[in-house]
Amino acid sequence: MAGSNRKQKTARDMVLSLALIVIASLVVYYFTIPHDDHAPEVQRVDYRVELLTARRAASYPVAAPEGLPSTWKPTSVRSEGKDAGRWHLGFQTPDGEYAQVEQSTGKRTDFIADATQGGSATERTERIGDRTWTRYTGGRYDALVLEDTPGSTTVVSGTASFKDLTTLAAALKAE
Repeated sequence: MAGSNRKQKTARDMVLSLALIVIASLVVYYFTIPHDDHAPEVQRVDYRVELLTARRAASYPVAAPEGLPSTWKPTSVRSEGKDAGRWHLGFQTPDGEYAQVEQSTGKRTDFIADATQGGSATERTERIGDRTWTRYTGGRYDALVLEDTPGSTTVVSGTASFKDLTTLAAALKAE
């Protein structure tokens, strides 16, 4: 009889131990692991100071948009000094996609490959305002590349649609 009682205690102890482990696991799951399925809110950046600094330092007219709707959220800005000659301004579009303005005095082909993430020129050009832009596709980003800009290259690119890229390109003012 004593052996049967011992087996019952062992089985009961195993069930209790398993129950405690399950309860502890549920506590850890619910209280320490985040359960938010939404992407974090992208923070808006103020790029005015960097823009003024870049315009003073750059050897080319630095482009930035004027008059974009407030639904376009600036998310990143970088300016590399005179020697590097590179300007970047990134936006989240109203659709939640990414669009950027990139400018550089570096080698045109290398810069375009970098700014479009491997895109290639198409036969299609667009007249936006009084400027001609060439479409690039096939890379990580679609892009519009401004033609006939001596001294620098301007690229508007991103995951945004060509409609949004055109909106950004049309809003650019260079000083």
